[in-house]
Amino acid sequence: MPELVLEANGRTWTLDPSRAYRLGRDPQGDIVFDDARVSWRHATISRSGRDWVIEDHSSTNGTFLHGQRIHESQLGPGAALRLGNANDGPLLSFTGTAAPAAEPQQQRYAAQSANPAWARQTPQQPAAQQTPHQAASHEARQQTPPQASHQAPQAAKSGWPEPQRPHSSHQPQRIPQQQGSGGGVDAGSTPVYGDRSPTTFHQFTIGRIMRIGRALENDLVVSDLQVSRHHAEFHSMPDGRMEIRDLGSHNGTYVNGQPIPKGGSLLLGPADIVGVGHSTFRIVGDRLEEFVDTGEVSFSARHLTVTVDGGKQILKDVSFGVPEKSLIAVIGPSGSGKSTLLKALTGYRPANQGDVLYDNRNLYKQFAELRQRIGLVPQDDILHKELTVKKALKYAAKLRFPADTTGEEREHRIDEVLRELKLDIHREKKVTALSGGQRKRVSVALELLTKPSLIFLDEPTSGLDPGMDRDVMQLLRGLADDGRTVLVVTHSVAELALCDKLLVMAPGGAVAYFGPPEEALNFFGYDTWADVFSAFENYRDYDWAGRWKGSQHYQMYAADIDAVAPQSVQTPPMQGMKPPKPQGWTGQFTTLVRRYVAVIASDKGFLALMVILPAVLGAVSLLIDFGNALLPKPVDPRTKLPEPNSTATTVLLILAVGACFAGAANSVRELIKERVIYERERATGLSRSAYLMSKVFVLGVITVLQGLLVGVIGFSSRGIPKEGLVLGHATLVELCLPVMGLGFTSMMFGLIISALVKTSEKTMPLLVMFAIVQVVFTGCLFTLNGAVGVNEFSYLMPSRWAVAAAGATLDFNQVNPPKPGGATDPLWNHTVSAWGLDMLALVALGVVCGFLVARFLRRHEPEVMRK
Repeated sequence: MPELVLEANGRTWTLDPSRAYRLGRDPQGDIVFDDARVSWRHATISRSGRDWVIEDHSSTNGTFLHGQRIHESQLGPGAALRLGNANDGPLLSFTGTAAPAAEPQQQRYAAQSANPAWARQTPQQPAAQQTPHQAASHEARQQTPPQASHQAPQAAKSGWPEPQRPHSSHQPQRIPQQQGSGGGVDAGSTPVYGDRSPTTFHQFTIGRIMRIGRALENDLVVSDLQVSRHHAEFHSMPDGRMEIRDLGSHNGTYVNGQPIPKGGSLLLGPADIVGVGHSTFRIVGDRLEEFVDTGEVSFSARHLTVTVDGGKQILKDVSFGVPEKSLIAVIGPSGSGKSTLLKALTGYRPANQGDVLYDNRNLYKQFAELRQRIGLVPQDDILHKELTVKKALKYAAKLRFPADTTGEEREHRIDEVLRELKLDIHREKKVTALSGGQRKRVSVALELLTKPSLIFLDEPTSGLDPGMDRDVMQLLRGLADDGRTVLVVTHSVAELALCDKLLVMAPGGAVAYFGPPEEALNFFGYDTWADVFSAFENYRDYDWAGRWKGSQHYQMYAADIDAVAPQSVQTPPMQGMKPPKPQGWTGQFTTLVRRYVAVIASDKGFLALMVILPAVLGAVSLLIDFGNALLPKPVDPRTKLPEPNSTATTVLLILAVGACFAGAANSVRELIKERVIYERERATGLSRSAYLMSKVFVLGVITVLQGLLVGVIGFSSRGIPKEGLVLGHATLVELCLPVMGLGFTSMMFGLIISALVKTSEKTMPLLVMFAIVQVVFTGCLFTLNGAVGVNEFSYLMPSRWAVAAAGATLDFNQVNPPKPGGATDPLWNHTVSAWGLDMLALVALGVVCGFLVARFLRRHEPEVMRK
């Protein structure tokens, strides 16, 4: 077989069939590329049988062979590969002519020598190049935990137990291969945002227009599905200034983290930074520098303090920092503020004091832009379990990607994520059929669709057995190694050795430890985490934070948290922010309706119940004097009034209760069961009104059809007036309309209940209470007209208006006349105006309910979007 020669980075390699060649930005790889579009571990070239094969490792921007993106392909002489971009990505050429083979290790270091310092950080720097802090940190990591980190409390108080020495056999279980400095903000290991080398730069001339977008005809092609096909334009003005113009982009164009109006423009200053998807641009002289966020970003929290009503602090001066590509675990007993910390770190509930820095950019002030680069996997699954894995991801991609992305582009991204998480064999399975660990993988897959650089997970191993616990933590370890920063809040301590850093929260919301997990037990002086948590419980008043801040570990891993100032850009004060929407209102509404219909259609039990419930409720009314007419009875010669037709009032009462119960039952669980999904999707740009209207539309159609079925069964077998007030001879339809309207308005009341409650268990008692109250205020049990206060209160009840509308058609003042001397009910008058007023009031109640539901939904959105 002829030898295959690879040319890249200006060098040549004669490929050795006995080994594999790793390509990527990892300095420890075989062929290293200094290009942000190339993933850390991008691809591998190896011999398979008689052929050479290139395998892409689910890289962020892809591997391209002759312009076509590939996952795995054979290689031979004449092949031309590009990494990260099909047009101008780093080129690998293959020939059959042998070239002198250099020692792979020597070639690797030669390739590294062309890289800037920030791109080739290694865990072991020469001592002369290390800062004192780095040297101390590195030396400590080379020692075993008992020798390196055990120390007595710095401020011992009476009552503090003498810590127990761990067994001498304790050894660190894992030393991370890629370590930055202690706090993750030291200039030597985690660079300031503005100090990164640009991915590429573009020269400007006066009067030139440079268009940015996903389409290939743009001047700046950004291969990011978050970017619209024609996203924005840079205009070089005659006076030398630069202007950015948004071209109606779906996910928005940002200047210093703040969105500019859709279709608007803004003059740029020399320090302004423009954000488009995962790319940022800045103007330096007469050129435009581009930085691509490929996931390797630093992250730090500085002095986070959260105070609740009454002045109680539930999070106290929490500071920590981590370098890029890190996995951080957060543990602590109940009441230590883990959930509060997670909300503060993600911007869902910003801290009252302190800052969260994403690669030295203030998350709170630039949340509008940075929210697109943060993934959050709550403890509950953020997907509809009734759907298949592929369908769940399909609808998520439809909602999160711009409206101008094609179905093929979305499918391709979904397939990439499924392969990366080894879920491709489960793509056609329903989520309910997956194991707990697999379901958590699907939730992670949903977040990975948009390629977030920072991923937060809340109790991902809750309820999983030890084997699944390990699988999930190994998954997170892999996500971090692939170039992301991952923070996981967990109660499980079995797999902490997989993490780079461990943050231990003490009761009251203070930091008790931050550093390598293998040194943590020795720091506390106990053998097991059970002993540590018991100490937290038994000595709740002990100054754990003071002990931590007085330790050498604090000096090594957190003392320099304030060493680097945040990126200085002018940002307006935090204010209410309407996030740009990936799709327009109509597009979101259509996608949500299709998804909701798919969820309902997949639940055969619910479909059957939707038909059986109204049929049974309608049939119950037939037991009341079956066949008896709902017409006025003959006039009593003594009272000169018709005799009361008790059958009519009873039948109408039964039908009204049935419509109320069916309508409210349809919706009373809908919002509470999807609350976690709504919270996450709202943070990614979901329209609140589109979400609510999708529920109203689908449930409204179902409820109206149910009301029609109830009315047809209840009224068709009885004698009714031959001619109605409004629809002429279509009296049956006219009688069914109030029942249908009552079901719809009751459904809206059910949505209010669902938006208010905190758990699904609380919905059933409220549903029963609602149905009983409607029975009382129908006007069929006792006379409401003339009852001061009670009658006015009844106007808030949909059953009052629905029964009145049906009563107007049946002429209820004659069917159920008042007692001698009593006044007739004006809402029951046999007139078109009375019927119209009753129906209008019924619809108005539904509209008011919709407004209230929208207000209540607002409480379940990230707080930074509500301030």
